[in-house]
Amino acid sequence: MKNAEGWKPSKFVQVRGRLRGSRDTRELGVGSRLMSDLVAALYQHHVPAHARGRLLDLGCGKAPLYGVYEPHVSEVVGVDWAPGEHVDLCCDLAHPLPFEDGRFDTVILSDVLEHVPDPQLLWRELGRLLVPGGRLILNVPFYYSIHAHPHDYYRYTNFALQRFATLNAFDTLHLVAVGGIVEIMADLCAKALSKLPLFGPPLAMLTQWMAGGFANSALGTRVAQTSSRHFPLGYFVAAFIARLRALA
Repeated sequence: MKNAEGWKPSKFVQVRGRLRGSRDTRELGVGSRLMSDLVAALYQHHVPAHARGRLLDLGCGKAPLYGVYEPHVSEVVGVDWAPGEHVDLCCDLAHPLPFEDGRFDTVILSDVLEHVPDPQLLWRELGRLLVPGGRLILNVPFYYSIHAHPHDYYRYTNFALQRFATLNAFDTLHLVAVGGIVEIMADLCAKALSKLPLFGPPLAMLTQWMAGGFANSALGTRVAQTSSRHFPLGYFVAAFIARLRALA
C-alpha cells in the first residue's frame, strides 16, 4: 500500500483492544458513530479469520481497516476513484479492473457496493481477481441515509447479496444483519439531532450511547435478531470463491 509507513487511524480506532468508530468529527460524523461501531466490531471479529495473502482494498480512501488486516496479509493494494495518500491505483469500479486473473487472496469492500452503478460487473470482477478459495469481506448499509451525493445508487437486501454471491461462484460463509429496528431509530434520530445547533450533537451522542448499551444487553440482542429480519440497518458478508467455472 502506498505510504504504508505514514498510515494512521481515521474512520476506525482501537480503544482498549476494541475497534470502534472514531470520535474525531473530522473523520466521522457524530450521527454515524453507532453504525460505525457495529461495523467495526464485525470486521475486528472476522478479518483475522479470513484475510490472508495479497489483499485488495477497493474504495480504500484512507484505508481505515488497514490496522485490522495488515498483520494477517503479505501485500496490500489500495484502489479508489480519486487519488489519495494510500491509493496505489485510481480506478472506476464501473469498469473492469486492470489486474490479472487470480491476482488476490482477499478483497475488502467496505461501504462501497452501494456506490457502484453496475454491481454485477463488479461481482464478476471480484470472482475473476480472487484465487480459488480467496475471500471477500464486505458491508453495505440498508436502512440508511443517502450519502456521497450523487453517487449513492442502491440498497441491497440479504436476498440480493446472496444472489450476487451465488451467480458469481461465491460460497457464503457469513451473511448477517447489522443492527435492527432499535439501531435504525437511533441512527435516524442521531443524524437528525446532529444537524441542530448547540444541544443537537450532545443529544445525538446520548441517543447512540443509549442504543449501543441496549444492543449489548440480552434483551437488546434478542430484539435486534428478531427485528433485523425486516428492519436491518445494514449487512455484513464474508464469502469465498469456491471454484473456477464459466459465469453466465
